[in-house]
Amino acid sequence: MRISRLRPTRRLGVLTQALILAVLPLIVGCNLSLTPPAATPTPAATAVQLPTPIPPVSELGTSKNPLILALAPATQSTQDVLAAGNTLVGLLEKNTGYSILSVVPPSEADLVRGFANGSAHIGVLSPFGYLLASSQGSAEAAFAREQDKQILYGAQFIARADAGFKPYFDPPSGSNLVDSPQALAQFQDKKPCWTDERSASGYVVPLGFLNEARIPTRTPAFLAGHVAVVRAVAAGGICDFGATYVDARTYPGLQDEYPDLLKQVAVIWRVPPIIPYETLAFANGMDEAMRRNLIRAFVDLESTPEGSAAMQKLYGFGAMQVVQDSQYDDFRKAVRASGLDLNTLIL
Repeated sequence: MRISRLRPTRRLGVLTQALILAVLPLIVGCNLSLTPPAATPTPAATAVQLPTPIPPVSELGTSKNPLILALAPATQSTQDVLAAGNTLVGLLEKNTGYSILSVVPPSEADLVRGFANGSAHIGVLSPFGYLLASSQGSAEAAFAREQDKQILYGAQFIARADAGFKPYFDPPSGSNLVDSPQALAQFQDKKPCWTDERSASGYVVPLGFLNEARIPTRTPAFLAGHVAVVRAVAAGGICDFGATYVDARTYPGLQDEYPDLLKQVAVIWRVPPIIPYETLAFANGMDEAMRRNLIRAFVDLESTPEGSAAMQKLYGFGAMQVVQDSQYDDFRKAVRASGLDLNTLIL
């Protein structure tokens, strides 16, 4: 099974490639030729640590110093995933002329470290993973995953309509009537329901807006997801308000349980669309010509059935848009205001 290319006519498995990279300086120092045996196809590959960075022996993107493409972090990859990785690598090599090595990092934390130490050059990061890597100066956004033709989404503060809070969101116009400090001040010393400790829209970003406005709240309740928060707010007695994505109240089946849900649970204020989906990032400091070639190659492969299917299988990218780091500034500001450690928000 082809994972990537070290030489134009040789294909190696992920584990074999990682070992070759680890001993490559010794091989080069001894002036020995590198002629690996053909790899035996396997049904699955266990994730391994990213290759140990080595001093460049030649220009990046050549067979002796390939670009390292990280597949989605996982403890084990299925045959379908590895086949999709083969397809993606083949298309990128064909479109760019670069030699590319694909690896499966065990976790996103390993991938972030890989960008930092030079053992990963291309990979997909979660919103928090990207903020961490970019804050370290090791990765720069290239593409953002698109959903419903958007690359950013918002959040909303909700409460029971009869709880005494004044809504500052106008449903007909879909806009807020006042800024966040004025709208959220009424939540001071009230108890929030958050979705989970790593949710951007159900915890981290709403907390950032509350902290930025200097609005203290009571000890929160963390529930199992956005639908659970809607249910808790509708039931009453668990928390005074909650936060979810827009609009979790319309989740299939909820209005069967609560026929008057849209009237019973009001949107008090909405966080504008500032939260990104996943980001396809390149290593920071990559040669600008190489970056342009890779961007063009990803755009081209997205227009092909094989490339589109591979991106969907590997990363869940049905569509994507070219993005600039500055488009994350509002999200970055809210996460910083939350006071949470980015290292605790990734796995």
